[in-house]
Amino acid sequence: MKFTTATYSSAFVNMLPAVTFIMAMIFRLEKINLKKIHSIAKVVGTAITVGGAMVMTLYKGPIIDFVKSGGATHHDTNTESADQHWVSGTIMLLGSIAGWSSFFILQSFTLKKYPAELSLTAWICFMGTVQDAGLSFIMVRDLSAWKIGFDSRLLAASYSGIVCSGIAYYVQGIVIRQRGPVFVTAFSPLCMIITAALGTVILAEKIHLGSILGAIIIVSGLYTVVWGKSKDVKTPELEEKSNGLQELPITDNGRSMNVVDGAANAVNIPDSKNTYSTRGT
Repeated sequence: MKFTTATYSSAFVNMLPAVTFIMAMIFRLEKINLKKIHSIAKVVGTAITVGGAMVMTLYKGPIIDFVKSGGATHHDTNTESADQHWVSGTIMLLGSIAGWSSFFILQSFTLKKYPAELSLTAWICFMGTVQDAGLSFIMVRDLSAWKIGFDSRLLAASYSGIVCSGIAYYVQGIVIRQRGPVFVTAFSPLCMIITAALGTVILAEKIHLGSILGAIIIVSGLYTVVWGKSKDVKTPELEEKSNGLQELPITDNGRSMNVVDGAANAVNIPDSKNTYSTRGT
């Protein structure tokens, strides 16, 4: 944001679903078959979600007053500086989005071999604490920044650690293991809608027409992605048939073998040569 603008940065962050979708296809976590409607719905829905987030960020439009209030309006105090480094800022934003998407992809691979969301969340938070503390000691030399008082800073840090990190990572792990990383990141633009609604009600901020149009587009894209992902979920009966769990009878030298999961169980059957006819006796 310091090298570019807040609007440019927030619009760039909304590319997270698209970047995660591309990385998921590269690592074969997301299967796309353009001959099927639900696969096309996932691609189109992701594009619609990103487009709606862009509209909500870049287009303002006239002010729509849903909540009448005389409170002060909160304006963005970040102004564009004359010496902005757009190339450096864009490269940093690209690295941030790629790293964030890689985190979801890595978490998906980890949960396949280590399906324990709670302990994995504890490890993520612990390692993040160690890395951030080391980086903070290097970058922030003023020890007064480490003082914690009983004020809004303590509340913000506690809420960020408990809700935004602990609970959020745990819920994300459950959803990623069941539905994949694309399903999780598809809901990230929804944060803009919730923030705009809470800002209007609590902070008496004025909402613009672009925010309403963008919210409608985002919800439409999310519904399209969710519908496409719902068609990817197989029932246990279909998975059992696809895995080849049918019993196939095979006869070999008077013995019948039932093949189940590649294991053969032999059952003796009387040979036709040993069967004597009793006719005429």
